[in-house]
Amino acid sequence: MWIDYVILALYALGMVGIAFYTRHRSNSVNDFLLAGKKGLNGWMSAFAYGTTYFSAVIFIGYAGKFGRQYGLASIWIGIGNAILGSLIAWLVLAKRTKNMTRRLSAKTMPDFFQKRYGSQRLKVVSAVIIFLFLIPYSASVYNGLSSLFGIVFNIPGWVIMLALAALTALYLFFGGYFATALSDFIQGIIMLIGVAAMVICFMNHGNINWDLSRLTSSDELGWFTFSSSHKGLYGNTMSLISLILLTSMGVWALPQTVHKYYAVRDNKAIMQGTLVSTAFALIIGFGAYFTGALSAYFPQLAGVGADNIVPHMMKLVIPTGLIGLIAVLILSASMSTLSSVSLASASVIAVDLYKGTLNPNASDKKVNWTMKILCLIFIAISVGLAVLNEQLKVSAIAYLMGLSWGVLAGCFMGPFVLGLLWKKVSRPAVWTSIVGSLVLTAVLLVVFGYDQNAWACSFSVALKSGMNCSPMIGVICMIYSVIVTVAVSLFTKAPDEETVNRAFENKEEVQSV
Repeated sequence: MWIDYVILALYALGMVGIAFYTRHRSNSVNDFLLAGKKGLNGWMSAFAYGTTYFSAVIFIGYAGKFGRQYGLASIWIGIGNAILGSLIAWLVLAKRTKNMTRRLSAKTMPDFFQKRYGSQRLKVVSAVIIFLFLIPYSASVYNGLSSLFGIVFNIPGWVIMLALAALTALYLFFGGYFATALSDFIQGIIMLIGVAAMVICFMNHGNINWDLSRLTSSDELGWFTFSSSHKGLYGNTMSLISLILLTSMGVWALPQTVHKYYAVRDNKAIMQGTLVSTAFALIIGFGAYFTGALSAYFPQLAGVGADNIVPHMMKLVIPTGLIGLIAVLILSASMSTLSSVSLASASVIAVDLYKGTLNPNASDKKVNWTMKILCLIFIAISVGLAVLNEQLKVSAIAYLMGLSWGVLAGCFMGPFVLGLLWKKVSRPAVWTSIVGSLVLTAVLLVVFGYDQNAWACSFSVALKSGMNCSPMIGVICMIYSVIVTVAVSLFTKAPDEETVNRAFENKEEVQSV
């Protein structure tokens, strides 16, 4: 057991080392937020994107819950994440985002909205929404780690959450985005090794023992169908589709993932990033959901809550020494996500509210320090919410993540994605998307209801469909955002010609920046 703690200690020392190494790389807002003028190469950008995409939520919350619910069919979520959330997302968004944000001198998503649509109020409102709704997502990551370390290492959840917060705050505060990207690259390598080790260990379990024919023919683990023990074919199918769409398309409009395109170096780096991020997502997504599906072969886990399935499987199967590596895998996934989310949240307040509204004459140094302090505040609030959630014994890791992604993607899908592609998108259309998605989310939560333990929609349960609430609400809001943005734009006036021309001129200009 001691070797597991040694591995964890070495990992923590490595993160402290990164903070020390990058301590002079965040002296300005541009350095802290975009890693300097040159940006990052394709490999570092891809790993930053992938490690931000996947966190403890997928390994602990999603893999356990949906692996049990859908069997091997849950792997389609991971495949969707690789194809829709990585490959197509990079092909459609990366170059366009890099070009347009560079032309507009936009450092954040709210900054993009202001300069693309000519509205200071839009900048303020979107900044507040981003800050508020990234908090529950960040809290869900902390809760995932709390579950793992509490079960496997018998460490109180609040202890590991505080330790993780301190490490994340340390290298983020001193090194900014460059430190985050460097740690993401190292953590991405750890994640790839760790997920491979995890799959091998589970496949060596006595009840499975590499019997692939048994896996593919099992009614419980069907690739395309659901066993009679599930709540309903229709509800499970619709729920699975909604999960694929939310987790794969939601990242198209999330500030923490879109930010990676801002800082990618050039077209060559974009092509590298496209290929590497897709391969990374495929390996991590497959490994996580595949191991979650194998929970069907652990009858002793029948009464275990969804958030605790994977930690219990790890404790039963993974040997001493290797479990330290797997724990570092999940730590790596979580720290990279937390640093990116904290950076995205702090930047919208410091750059968009403080500098952009409250104190336009603030110096670069003052804004940079404000952003660093806000990173610490955001981390503290997220940890506080996570500790409260743990004390209340709410099994809601997947729910919190789905709600956060759904609201943000619902508000910004049309305004951001269509704003990159279509000159006609108007300011009223953007307001309709943002305000309408918030109202729609609230209405759907009331209509569907929420059972905090079963994570099921009361409305759909009444119809015997078995659908899950949070992803379905998010998908409905994303569809609403796209439709209403197009519809309202067709009947309202686009931003003035000067603003549009500045955003769209010389589309092929960025070869090397």
